[in-house]
Amino acid sequence: MTTFVDRVELHVVAGNGGHGCASVHREKFKPLGGPDGGDGGRGGDVILVVDPEVTTLLDYHHRPHRKATNGKPGAGGNRTGALGKDLVLPVPDGTVVLSPSGEVLADLVGAGTSFVAGQGGRGGLGNAALASPRRKAPGFALLGEPGESRDLVLELKTIADVALVGYPSAGKSSLISVLSAARPKIADYPFTTLVPNLGVVTAGETVYTVADVPGLIPGASEGRGLGLEFLRHVERCAVLVHVLDCATLETERDPLTDFEVIERELAQYGGLDDRPRLVVLNKTDIPEGQDLADIVRPELEARGLRVFEVSAVSRKGLRELSFALGELVAAARAAKPREEVKRVVIRPKAVNEVGFTVSPEGEGLFRVRGEKPERWVVQTDFSNEEAVGYLADRLNRLGVEDELLRLGAREGDGVAIGPEDDAVVFDWEPSVTAGAEMLGRRGEDHRMNPLRPAARRRRDREAQRRDAAQREFEEFRPFD
Repeated sequence: MTTFVDRVELHVVAGNGGHGCASVHREKFKPLGGPDGGDGGRGGDVILVVDPEVTTLLDYHHRPHRKATNGKPGAGGNRTGALGKDLVLPVPDGTVVLSPSGEVLADLVGAGTSFVAGQGGRGGLGNAALASPRRKAPGFALLGEPGESRDLVLELKTIADVALVGYPSAGKSSLISVLSAARPKIADYPFTTLVPNLGVVTAGETVYTVADVPGLIPGASEGRGLGLEFLRHVERCAVLVHVLDCATLETERDPLTDFEVIERELAQYGGLDDRPRLVVLNKTDIPEGQDLADIVRPELEARGLRVFEVSAVSRKGLRELSFALGELVAAARAAKPREEVKRVVIRPKAVNEVGFTVSPEGEGLFRVRGEKPERWVVQTDFSNEEAVGYLADRLNRLGVEDELLRLGAREGDGVAIGPEDDAVVFDWEPSVTAGAEMLGRRGEDHRMNPLRPAARRRRDREAQRRDAAQREFEEFRPFD
């Protein structure tokens, strides 16, 4: 049964925005009290948050599809729909969020660090919010926007100060078990360690963490063995420790060859050349191991490496090793630049920015792209003629029709709004005024603003005087 997972594919869907409501206020003795349709609620976001109590991505391995709740639709009486509840997904410290193509979207380090993996859709406006002096009683409302849908890759990179690297059965698990309180599985067969083990070590005033990385073999950086899956856990470590087996029973292996093989794999993986190295000659409690350590130590020191002879059984050399690692970790922390205070930079859009583009595509087809046009199309109920007219008004005011005329569009040409795989296409009919503006009083209802009795009588008297003057003029005309 899988108990540790450090790489998963996650499919997130944010909540859809609720639809706006088209409603007219009704009350006794007030049959037409005005539009009172409320706005739809916003859809919930999908948020990744670092939780120190989570150490694996196992939960997302079993349940890779996650969806936030939708916003509720608006209602009459100017009642706004309820907001969708955000879906908070806890992830381990050190989780890297990638796109399917490998682009790094976020590096989540530190408890509470968060990343919005999916943005919830906006709620649609109700007809109360769409009312204006020209459109006093809109008979439509805007639809809610769909929530953002994304495919992500989550990778866990262990956060530790020191990484123990070496061949399988080199004694890394035994070493971490005596340096710290960690209790990893220990056995005398290769690939005993299948997951990175972490231990906390105290050396004087310095406290640091040590990671036992699963054994590496030749070709690990290319996918052989378990190395490729766990080399990523070495990336965040400040110090690398080569654990070399001086009592191996394999005749074709020796500590120098093991060191060169592991260094070659680390170099091919990349990004680790600047990390300080220490070499640990392990299992020197065995006479043959001590003899081999005496032979290879001068060669390793000639390469500029600090070498420690240790034994996990007799605990030989462990105190010196722990304090040497503590010094390197303290130096690495001191050299790390302090995090600067993040400043919020506001970059407003230019005043003359149109916010859309129109490009000809082939014979008789033009494509409109832009945040506003694409959002307006999604929010339009195309079964409602008045809503379609409102969309035409907005596009005309934005300048889409003027741009089509400038590019030479003709009546009947196709206009597509949105990307190729999800666009709304219609035949263009140029006009001086579009949609609701062409009808002049679309959305208005004279019953919503009736004249007072005195004003009505004054209007009737003026009409009677005009009719009488017209009749008198027609009766008293000079003879030809």
